[in-house]
Amino acid sequence: MPQLIPVTTTRLGGHIPLLELLPDAQPLSWVRGGDGMVGWGVFAQTKVKGPDRFNQARTWWHDQLEKFAVTDSVHTTGTGPLLFASFSYSDSEESVLIIPEVVVGMKGGKSWITWIGDKPQPVLLERAEPLNSLSYTWSNGTISTQAWKENISSAIKKIQDGKIEKVVLARDLNALASGAIDPRLILRNLAEQYPSTWCFHVDGLVGATPELLLRLTRGMVTSRVLAGTISKTGDDEKDLARSASLARSSKDLEEHVYAVNSVVASLTPFCSSTNVPDSPFVLHLANVMHLATDVTGAVSESAHHIDSFAILAKLHPSAAVCGTPTNSANEIISSLEGISRGRYAGPVGWIDARGDGELGIALRCGEITQNSIRLFAGCGIVAESDPEKELAESQVKFTPMIQALSKI
Repeated sequence: MPQLIPVTTTRLGGHIPLLELLPDAQPLSWVRGGDGMVGWGVFAQTKVKGPDRFNQARTWWHDQLEKFAVTDSVHTTGTGPLLFASFSYSDSEESVLIIPEVVVGMKGGKSWITWIGDKPQPVLLERAEPLNSLSYTWSNGTISTQAWKENISSAIKKIQDGKIEKVVLARDLNALASGAIDPRLILRNLAEQYPSTWCFHVDGLVGATPELLLRLTRGMVTSRVLAGTISKTGDDEKDLARSASLARSSKDLEEHVYAVNSVVASLTPFCSSTNVPDSPFVLHLANVMHLATDVTGAVSESAHHIDSFAILAKLHPSAAVCGTPTNSANEIISSLEGISRGRYAGPVGWIDARGDGELGIALRCGEITQNSIRLFAGCGIVAESDPEKELAESQVKFTPMIQALSKI
């Protein structure tokens, strides 16, 4: 029998500046408001694809867990060995799974470290590298803005003809940098400007998502649904009025109801009870406001072996990134959208050895390939949508990443 590999988790103490710890080699991040997880070093990595990719991921993760002898003195969700995952939107594209050698976590003012191997506890160093000054050459993505507006018009007609209720169409934007793009600097800029979002990086996919697809913690499940968007002006009085108009907008409320219903339908089979607020709240970010609903549930005690992988397989794709009904919306996306989403709009985050985890939808993000980055934005299309307004909304959704890059 092969010798087991030690995995050790021990408490660190108080506040740790997570994003300041990341080295330049394979940094991993899932951080919101200073809390979360960062990791580095690669113990193991693989890619999965196909309709059963979530089950493939579980099988690979469990195979790796059998190699470990775990010593955990903290015993909370996210301690012990950890899997960082970035799943593709489509089952025809590759998802990335990484087990880091070192993970540092923090929650509620308490911090801990996990490392793999029989070496001593790693020394944590704050890495305050100077900001690299990069210039960017921007270019259209896969399709032009005019073509995208025409796609929106085609989708609206299909909705008005009764073929579908809602569909989400995405577009991309490309930038070539004057040097190597460092995801750590993007993460720091995003965390500073958008502290209420989850700032993530897994294998080149970097962003700040406001949408939590799944949090599973000791039998309690939460999903934050966002659908319905309006831009902010920077004038508090005007934005208060815009917030009120968003909360009353029939177009945005319709889009939001589809997204909430799809999440509730996916969670219900796993839960003995669910809680869905009667109406959404308005989530204020630095540049936009969203209609938001937090759906919660208690996993049924009779539902054995329910883990994050099983729930993800049902939750993804939600109406927030696909549409309603799901199959019809996906068909329209395939025929109209004209781009490869890759891991944009897929689940991203972490899963622990118990199957608990926290994963968001990869939004407000870009994919880095050395000196280039491809940004993504998508809009929910319903019967009352207007192509010009949807184009403007997509531009606003590019803003967080464009700003984060411009500060580098």
